[in-house]
Amino acid sequence: MLVLIILAAASTLWYIRGIWPVKGLSYIDPDTLRQADSKGDQKLVDVRDAYDFQKCHLQGAINISIGRLPFVWRKEISSGDSVVILADSLRKSRKAARILRKNGFENLKALRGSLCDNRTP
Repeated sequence: MLVLIILAAASTLWYIRGIWPVKGLSYIDPDTLRQADSKGDQKLVDVRDAYDFQKCHLQGAINISIGRLPFVWRKEISSGDSVVILADSLRKSRKAARILRKNGFENLKALRGSLCDNRTP
């Protein structure tokens, strides 16, 4: 019985952590992203798997899957960069934002909505 209570508490905490807002993370819609992307002052970090990235991605986006992000972000981005997180779910966007915030990133945005709707690869 104790094991079931512990599992229920752990799963509840995992769920709450996934929906809890990330301090300093703002959201951007796809149309605004396309307009801002033409200026080139933001780094686009796509945290989807490589397969999904190959099917559809924005020109100039850096693909670092969510599982590799804590280990290889230094190769592509620095903590002073303005970063837009591209993910296939809100949960992954928040997880990536938490990883980057933990490593000193302050200017973080996440795409709200789907990257590949009404687009050709």
